[in-house]
Amino acid sequence: APRPLLSIVDLRVRIAGSQILQGVSFDAPATGVTVLLGRNGVGKSTTLKAILGLTPAGSQVTGEVLFDGVPLLREPTHQLVRRGLGYVPEDRGIFAGLTVAENLKLAERVPDPDYDTAYGLFPELKQRSRQRAGTLSGGQQQMLALARVLLNPNRLLLVDEPTKGLAPRLVTEVADVVARIAESVPILLVEQNLGLVRRVGRDAVVLAAGAVAYRGPIGPLLDDEQLTRAMLGVGTHGRTREAQPEAATNGRGMSAARGTGGTAQS
Repeated sequence: APRPLLSIVDLRVRIAGSQILQGVSFDAPATGVTVLLGRNGVGKSTTLKAILGLTPAGSQVTGEVLFDGVPLLREPTHQLVRRGLGYVPEDRGIFAGLTVAENLKLAERVPDPDYDTAYGLFPELKQRSRQRAGTLSGGQQQMLALARVLLNPNRLLLVDEPTKGLAPRLVTEVADVVARIAESVPILLVEQNLGLVRRVGRDAVVLAAGAVAYRGPIGPLLDDEQLTRAMLGVGTHGRTREAQPEAATNGRGMSAARGTGGTAQS
C-alpha cells in the first residue's frame, strides 16, 4: 500500500489544563478528501491547529505528525506552509479593512501565484477585486479564504468548516469548489454538513471524547442511520438543533436543510 501523505500518531493536546486530544491516530492518503467528523468540542479544529503548530501558547502537544514521512511537530508554522500545507481557518481569517485584491496579494508566497485557478473557481472575486473584504457576504468571504490558499502550490489543504453559517445554495457552491480542488490536491476537511460530506468525502475519521471512534470509508458510516446518530448526534436525513442560521430562516425550513443533507454538530 502507498505511504499515507499525513500520519497522525497518538496526538495528545492539553490546553490551559484541559486535555482536548487523548491520543488521536489516523492517516490521510495523498488523494481525495478525508473528513474529520464529530460532535461539538471533541477536538476537530484542535487537531488541525496541532498539525500546523497553531495551538495557543503554553499548550502541551505530544505524539507524532508525519508529512510524507517527515516529522512536523517541532517545526514552526511558516516552515510547514513552505512544505505545502495550506490552511483555511474556521473564522476565515480575512483582513476586513483591505480589498479583495490586497487580501490575495498578501497571500502570495511564490513568484508566479496561480490567479488563473483562484479566479477560475471564483470569478466573482475578480469582479469585486477593489471591494473591501469586510463588506463581502459570508459566502464571498469564504470564497476569498479558499482562493487565497490556492494562489500557492499545496500538497495538502486543511480546511475547517467551510460551510459554517452559509445558506443551502452557498453550501452547494462550496461543495462544487471543494470537489474540484480535491481533483488536484488532497484535503483534510472538518465539516458538519453531511450532504457535502457524502458528496466530496472518501474517508472518514470520527472523533469522540478526544479520541478516534471510527476510521474508514464515508459511505458505510453515513448509510448507517444508528451509527451516524450515535457518533454525530444527528440522523443522515435530519438536522441537529444547532442548525445554520440562514438555513433556518430561508422560508423553506426543513426541506431546505434536508436538501443539503442536514448538519452534524461541529
